[in-house]
Parts: sequence; C-alpha cells; structure tokens
Amino acid sequence: MSHSLYTDETPASVKEAKGLHLITQNTPNGKKVQIFLEELKDIYGTEWTTTLINIATNEQKKDWFLRLNPNGRIPVIIDNTQSPPFTVMETSAELLYLLKKEDKDDKFGFTDELERSQALQWLFFWHGSGAPYQGQTGHFVRLNEKIPYAIERYRNETLRVYGVLEIQLSGKFTGEPRDYLAGNGKGKYSVADIGTWPWVQGYANVGITEEEAKQFPHLLKWIARIAERPAVQRGIGKAYQPKN
Repeated sequence: MSHSLYTDETPASVKEAKGLHLITQNTPNGKKVQIFLEELKDIYGTEWTTTLINIATNEQKKDWFLRLNPNGRIPVIIDNTQSPPFTVMETSAELLYLLKKEDKDDKFGFTDELERSQALQWLFFWHGSGAPYQGQTGHFVRLNEKIPYAIERYRNETLRVYGVLEIQLSGKFTGEPRDYLAGNGKGKYSVADIGTWPWVQGYANVGITEEEAKQFPHLLKWIARIAERPAVQRGIGKAYQPKN
C-alpha cells in the first residue's frame, strides 16, 4: 500500500491509529467483524481501535474511504502493524485474516483440513448465497414503491437459504443434529457461525414472521445459542452504536 493511503479528509482516528483499526457501522456486515474481535479479546486479549461512520450519509463513498476499500463498503480493517499499513476489505476475507493473525490456537478455526474446508464452505455459502438475498429482501421491503415480484423472489430465496442452514443444523441427512455449522460431530463455534449469525438473527427486520421462522426450529435454537455469548452481546452492543 502506498504512502497515499490517507488524505486530509481521512478522520484523525483512522490516520493516527496504531495496531488493528476497524472502520464500521452496526449493520449485519459490521457486526461480523465486531463480534469476532470481541471473541478474540476474550481469548487472547486482542486490542484494536474503532472508527464508526454513518453509511446513510455515503461517507463510505468519499475519496478517503475508497482509498481503503475501492468497493465503498463497511467494514474495513487497517493493520498498522504492517509497514506500510495493510487494508482488508470483504467481511469473509476479514474474518479469515483475523483468524490467521490473531487466533493462534484455532479456537474459532480448525487444524483438520477437512473441518477447515467445511468451515470455509459455510462461510462462503452465506457470503455468496445468503446475505445477498436477505439484503435485497430488506431493500425491496423498505422501498416506498413496492415491487411485488422483487419482494416475492428475494423473500422466497431468503427462506430457501434458511432451509439450507436448517438441513445442516438438523442433521436431516446424517441423523445427528448439530450445534454449529462446521466441524465434526455437533460442530464447533467458528468463523462460519460468526459470518452468518448477524444476518440470520435479524430475519424479522426483512419481514420474515415468527410463524414462518418456526419451520426452522434448529436454526432458531442456533440463533439463541450464539446470542447468549458475552462477546456476541458486546459485538452488537452500545460500543458500536452511534455517538450523539
């Protein structure tokens, strides 16, 4: 990364940061990395600083931000332990970067190659097949001018991918229900879950009713199980709420 990483417009909290720095907002994507950093803090004492922005004002489309992530999306990690500072975009890539850099004991990953592959499969499944559908459902549900076809299409696809998660967690084809998405036996809480949970737990925000959600009982138990973790509660909590 060149010396032109920062400009006069770059917030001081970003330019002056040391170590790991996170630029985020408390959205489903932001929550993924927020939660993982909080989990790493509990295990290893991982430290980082945070800059909160408001994407509703298109701050992420400004030149200072696009230098860090040309895609103009949050969150972004800046690793100031590298020289020059190294930036990481895309939430799944960010989770995997932190996994390799900070999780030396693979508490949230796997040493077994097949289990690791399984975690990657489920992480990428949600990144490519889950979040886009649920995100579009939310967009069209909130649009003032309703487009029934779009709402129905993305809503049905969201329910379909919930069904895929339900198959995995229920053990429908293995005969053994699971607690988590990846790993042998009942599975292990990992980046696969961290990369999926912040979206799925917000199903009501895109108009999925409680009655509809009942068709995914193992998924609902998974949502509740992860919600109880202290690091998860902090990762979506007041530290990441906008300061008035």
